[in-house]
Amino acid sequence: MRQCWLLCGTFLTLSLWGNESGESDIVKIDPELSVIKLGDTLSVDLFEKATDAFLEGYIQALIDTTYYEYQVVVIVKEHRVILYNLPKNDLIAKSIISFVQDLPGIVAVEVQHSLGPEETLQKIIYKESPHISGVWFPQSTVLFLPLIADPREPVYSINYRAGDKAIGRKAVAVSLGDDFPIFRWYDVASCHGDLQIGISAGVWAVFNFSHVPHRRSNTCQLMNTDYLVGIPLSYAFQKWSFRARIYHISGHIGDECMVDRPHYLKERKNPSFEAIDFITSYQLSSGLRVYGGLGWIFSSDDSFPLKPFYVMWGTEVRLFGQKLYYHRLYGTPFFAAHLENWQQHHWNIDMTFKLGYEISKLQGVGRKMRVYVQYHQGYSYEGQFFNIPVQYIEAGFSWGF
Repeated sequence: MRQCWLLCGTFLTLSLWGNESGESDIVKIDPELSVIKLGDTLSVDLFEKATDAFLEGYIQALIDTTYYEYQVVVIVKEHRVILYNLPKNDLIAKSIISFVQDLPGIVAVEVQHSLGPEETLQKIIYKESPHISGVWFPQSTVLFLPLIADPREPVYSINYRAGDKAIGRKAVAVSLGDDFPIFRWYDVASCHGDLQIGISAGVWAVFNFSHVPHRRSNTCQLMNTDYLVGIPLSYAFQKWSFRARIYHISGHIGDECMVDRPHYLKERKNPSFEAIDFITSYQLSSGLRVYGGLGWIFSSDDSFPLKPFYVMWGTEVRLFGQKLYYHRLYGTPFFAAHLENWQQHHWNIDMTFKLGYEISKLQGVGRKMRVYVQYHQGYSYEGQFFNIPVQYIEAGFSWGF
């Protein structure tokens, strides 16, 4: 615990990006944002000798193709690019800047918050175009990034687990889950952030491979399956993001487990509950995120009653990211810590730590594949076994945001 807080404190000194004044921001060519370059497939000579008008039209079309709903305005003067009307969401704004920084022949990039008289005249078509209030089914990124060390974050994954005394000393855990954005509103409230509503769903199944009664050594046993469905409401501006979610989760003992252990039929309970949680996340830098929140269980099954309150908090660190030239991908090592305290468990701590490598098409946005090892100490997350203290280590990979 102490080491975790010391790690967070070390990175608190990193500089923050962004400016709320009316002055322009000179954005240096950030190697972290420009690791994967569009210029890798473009002629350097063509862009270095191109006119400002050519660059302006090309960059405007490039941004409009991917981020048309934000109505970003591009001006180019002597190969210096000026970007107006960037979104307040820091993650999306940085991805737009990286689009421009990737191009060869760009001297500098400036971010300004309002058009001057000359630029207004140049881009009058953009000023008079209809304002877009939102978009259906956004795809490029999510407003609230998933908590990658949370054992119940909806994601596609498969893990080999060792040491779990509740489920089995040798087990395989599989999950199928995702967040499905439905609609995203732009320029919401005084912070001018983005607001999004979606659906979240996940299934977690765990199979025991050790000491399976009356079976051969190469067979397994379905021990438990948990189901989650929720409606998350996310809001993000600059480095802040928030998620409020109402959700249902229920656990079901596996049929093979009940057949091989008849006493479970007599002890069968229904670990099912409905809850609301709220989490705040802050992106201290491109490589460091901290978050915290609380939850309230407002309904649980009478056969498995739960005390109502819990809190969660954690951090994610990404360092030494680099371009994988052969496949034109971006890879970065990561470390994540997720901690929970449940009133049901007398406020004892649940700790999950994940260390691995993350691969994506672009840094910071889009879906990613993660390969990792994970350690959990606290209580089981598996349905009817929820109140049993456990510790185990896992190795696996996942796919999701």
